[in-house]
Amino acid sequence: MSISIEQRNKTVRDLLNGTFTSFKNVIPIQHETKKPQLLGKSLHLQYGVLIGITGDIKGNIILSSNPGVFGSIGEVMFGMSLEGDMLASFSGELGNMIAGSLSTIIVENGLKTDITSPTIMEGNTTLSGYDKAIQLTIVLEEIGEMDIYLLID
Repeated sequence: MSISIEQRNKTVRDLLNGTFTSFKNVIPIQHETKKPQLLGKSLHLQYGVLIGITGDIKGNIILSSNPGVFGSIGEVMFGMSLEGDMLASFSGELGNMIAGSLSTIIVENGLKTDITSPTIMEGNTTLSGYDKAIQLTIVLEEIGEMDIYLLID
C-alpha cells in the first residue's frame, strides 16, 4: 500500500521534530540546530553510530562527529573522560538513548517503531542505498558540531 506525498511529508516532519526533541531531552548541553538539508545518494563519515529503525518507518538514524565531540558529551553527562572502548560504548549508548527517545516521542503521532542495536562506524565509511537522507547539524556550545542523519528507505 502506497502512502500519499502529504502523509509522507507529515511523517518526515514528525521524525525531524521528534529528533530535535529527543536530542534536547537526552543531551544536557546548550546547542543550536541548523536548518535540515536533503542529501544526495551517498553519505561519507569518519566516526559515528548507526541505529536501525523498523516498524511503520524503515531506515536508520546516524549520529556522526569526531570522537572528541562524543567524548566531550560523555564527560558533561558522566563527569569523566572517555577513550578507547569506553568511548565506543558510550557512543553506541548515546545513539540508543536518542533513537529510543525518538521512538517514544513519535508514537504520539501514531508512528510505531522499534530500534536495532547500535553499530559503531570508525574510519572512512560510505553509506548508500537509501531512498531519502536528511542531515541535521547541531552546534554544541563550547564542544563542536554533531550531524544527525535520518536515512529513510
